[in-house]
Amino acid sequence: MDTSEAPAPSPDTTRAGTADRRARHGVRDGRPSRAEVRDQSTPVGGTGRGVGSARASRRRRTLLLLLALTAVTSAAALVLGLLSWTPDPPAPARPLTIAEAERLAAMRVTNLRDLRAGVRVTAGEGAARTELVGWVDWSRALLYLDVGGPGAGTDRGLVQSAGPVLVVRPDPTAVPTPAAPPLVPPTDRWRLRHLTPGTRLASVLDLLLGLAADRPDPIPTAGDARWIAQEVVADGTLDVLQASLAAAPPTAASTAAQASTAAAASTAAQASTGAGTAAASSPAARYWLDRDGRLHKLVTRLPGVGPLTVLLDRIDRPTLHPVDALGGRPGLPRALTEAEQRRWDALPARLRGQGGATLTLAAPVGVEVNLRGAGWLGWSARTAYVAVADLGVPDRRTLLHRDAAGLSRTDVPADAGGGGTAETPGRPPFPVPAGTWRTSRSARDDLDLLVDAAVAAADPAARRAAPVRVREDLADGRTVDVVEFRRGAARLRYWIDRDGLLRRVELCTGPGAWAQLDLSPAVVPRLPPPPRAAGRPRGTR
Repeated sequence: MDTSEAPAPSPDTTRAGTADRRARHGVRDGRPSRAEVRDQSTPVGGTGRGVGSARASRRRRTLLLLLALTAVTSAAALVLGLLSWTPDPPAPARPLTIAEAERLAAMRVTNLRDLRAGVRVTAGEGAARTELVGWVDWSRALLYLDVGGPGAGTDRGLVQSAGPVLVVRPDPTAVPTPAAPPLVPPTDRWRLRHLTPGTRLASVLDLLLGLAADRPDPIPTAGDARWIAQEVVADGTLDVLQASLAAAPPTAASTAAQASTAAAASTAAQASTGAGTAAASSPAARYWLDRDGRLHKLVTRLPGVGPLTVLLDRIDRPTLHPVDALGGRPGLPRALTEAEQRRWDALPARLRGQGGATLTLAAPVGVEVNLRGAGWLGWSARTAYVAVADLGVPDRRTLLHRDAAGLSRTDVPADAGGGGTAETPGRPPFPVPAGTWRTSRSARDDLDLLVDAAVAAADPAARRAAPVRVREDLADGRTVDVVEFRRGAARLRYWIDRDGLLRRVELCTGPGAWAQLDLSPAVVPRLPPPPRAAGRPRGTR
């Protein structure tokens, strides 16, 4: 064995080996290479980016787990709370406080002070249910409603009432669900109607008008009225009070309601004999009153009607326009101005110069008697010839002739009397048919009075006392002055345009409605007299 020492490496060999090792490890000139730095800074098991992503993923999973645990815990607590929660028991019914009793006693005076309100009524239930939507004007005892519902029957359509006068516009084909009626009412197809006392519609209308009075009701006693509950609505907090149904005292509004529905509400009769008797006989009702004593809801039960709910809208309260049959828009009567007086004085001469006009008439002249007519009027010869239809007898016509000899009538079949429909009859036939003509020297009924007043407008000798301008209006697109006057016992109105021509004649008829005779200037044929025979004068149906 050679025990001699190996020769020591030379310095150059040592430096070369070191350089090779440094090159293999990426070290140059005593400094680590980029690869070396990267190797030294990279932990075992992957890149830095992968490790950071893993840590962030673990944090997200932990956070989501905590959130899910919180949600589950909250849901469990909520369920346990709901299962264990019981609402606070409602406050028990109690007698009214003094303030509540005073509010209830003043409720109808508050309604009258507020003038108007929107109305939605549900009367009856099931297939017999009737619904009414519209408005009530307590200050004028005026109602304007759309009647519908599955139980409306022949009442379906529009209704207006002013005082004791009720007019309807039937619409049997309307949809069952009513809607608010048009604010400007239709001008056609209105007819006078008498409601049988005690019927559903009569009772409801009577109740609505009876919700206003000009004096407070007696303050209810503890045994007559109770506080039931409180309800929070959009308009505020309402107290639900139970008491006997308020009965209308003898005011203008309740008197008008009783005139059209004399037996519909026994409460109205009881009111005039004493509050205690009324309370004893009136049905119970619940009133929803606000802090100012305004009624928002009424629930009761009426004989012949069943359950009744009345909802009042205290915001939707427009000014209502009565239809022509109820006298039209209210006005401010005043004396004629100088210009109006000149047109009034010149009216007879102006009409004679015009010569004549075609006419149409709509005349509610009696209980369930509604007339329609068409014809001619000649002011020069002071004649008129009209075919008149009664809506209740559509297959007949009454021919009315007016001349210097008087007023004559005869009844003929509809085809022989000008044809047309009962709502829009045709003009009378020429030549004037023979038949049994009944003649009278003076007017016998409202139809005669209306036609005679239109012809007499051209007579300067006709007495037209104390004319009063009621309002300005429109007739066939022309501005007119509505002038009211009396001729004997008759209450008449002439509609005179600014050219001094007569456009309409109105007569207040026996039932209190207004009949209209509309005029359009035209060339009128000669209207020969009818063959007259002596006979006992009779009125038209």
